[in-house]
Amino acid sequence: MLFTETLRIALRALAANKLRSILTMLGIIIGVAAVIALMSVGRGVETYVTSTFQGIGSNLLFVLPGGPDNADFGPPRFNREKPLTTADAAYLDNPELLPAVTGVASSIVDFANVEYSRELAFVQVAGVTPNYNVVLNYDVDEGEWFSENDERSAARVALLGPTVAKRLFDDEYPVGQTVKINMVPFKVIGILKSKGGSLFGDQDNLVMIPLSTGQQRVFNARTPNGKFSVTSIALQVRDANELNAVAEQVAEALRNYRNINFRSEDDFTVVTQEDLISSFGQITGALTLFLGLIAGISLLVGGIGIMNIMLVSVTERTKEIGLRKALGAKRRDVLSQFLVEAITLAGFGGLLGIGIGASIGFLIGAIQPDLPVAVTWDSVAMATGVSLAIGLFFGLYPAYRAASLSPIDALRYE
Repeated sequence: MLFTETLRIALRALAANKLRSILTMLGIIIGVAAVIALMSVGRGVETYVTSTFQGIGSNLLFVLPGGPDNADFGPPRFNREKPLTTADAAYLDNPELLPAVTGVASSIVDFANVEYSRELAFVQVAGVTPNYNVVLNYDVDEGEWFSENDERSAARVALLGPTVAKRLFDDEYPVGQTVKINMVPFKVIGILKSKGGSLFGDQDNLVMIPLSTGQQRVFNARTPNGKFSVTSIALQVRDANELNAVAEQVAEALRNYRNINFRSEDDFTVVTQEDLISSFGQITGALTLFLGLIAGISLLVGGIGIMNIMLVSVTERTKEIGLRKALGAKRRDVLSQFLVEAITLAGFGGLLGIGIGASIGFLIGAIQPDLPVAVTWDSVAMATGVSLAIGLFFGLYPAYRAASLSPIDALRYE
């Protein structure tokens, strides 16, 4: 029997029970839609994470307090035995020691109350070095950046992120005004250029002040030995190809400076920009895989539904099968007929699922414009292949059962 004829018979049989066919395809539709939506959003998240980390600067290394198992970007923990300090940053800022490093910037980050008039905001406040904007790619939209004199004198000056500026001042011009950070007055000298939102929150919802000011006047970051702690140290390397080599040099230099012997574990962690991108990529990849497995359960349920309905169809059409065999139909004709019906069910379900999944992905992209959601051809091809494979696998047994029926027994079936 020609394939076109087999397909025509299969479509006619499915059309005879439209509602049953649609309900049978539902599991495939849901599973494929979930897979397409998850893959498109997952790839968008990976692209977004990469662009977010690349947006903070290029060729960067970060030194974090704590060993590799408990490294932390968060606020300084003053009860740590050996936090990172400004002395560590000053030691690393030595061209003779690290000739490939073009810039070293330190920061101390925590949350604080920022107040203007009767408006109050609890936001992230970062004390940063004067070269922080160069190393980590921050620009000023209005006003000016901190000067070396501001850092030396622990000046009470501040730069506001656009979100904070709008929240506190609304339509009033912020530059030149005075805000209070944890009840300490600060003069606003500039507004940061917007970086937009990210998976880690609103990057514009922050206030920047000189590092020395944050350490002495806002956070009281003095350690028991009289030094001032920092949250992290960022180093910019002249060439991306040197990142790993410089990371090893930085680790060795800090081990010597902090008197860590060769048998002891480091009390700091050095990570590259690529390490961070890779780590978050693994997290998002694992999450996408986990959700994909859940979607796969829907596909499995859909496949079982196809097998069940095809077995019912074989039972209902036993006499038809017997009559066809009595008129000369061969086993492969009956087998192909029911197999094509199962594959057609799964195929149409897969196509509908692709359309719904793509729509969900684009809807999420419209809700979150910064997320580059994209439905790729490989995900569509994979979803189509999986749905057809499910139809083939779960339709094989019912088709074999139909083909194995004896024509005499089939004609006698009541």
